Amino acid sequence: MASPRSRPPTRRRGATRRRMRRRFDWTGLDRWLDRLVALAVVTALVVGGSALVVSLVL
Repeated sequence: MASPRSRPPTRRRGATRRRMRRRFDWTGLDRWLDRLVALAVVTALVVGGSALVVSLVL
């Protein structure tokens, strides 16, 4: 008995495959925005902490 894989390849029928349009990848921009927000938060914490220390000392 012949296995199903021994058949000659048949041409594909039906709808043809279309190339997907290359859309803008937002993940790269998302990472940079996350880094920018993290840097802004750390800067705000450092400035606020130093202002608190200066106001308590003076």
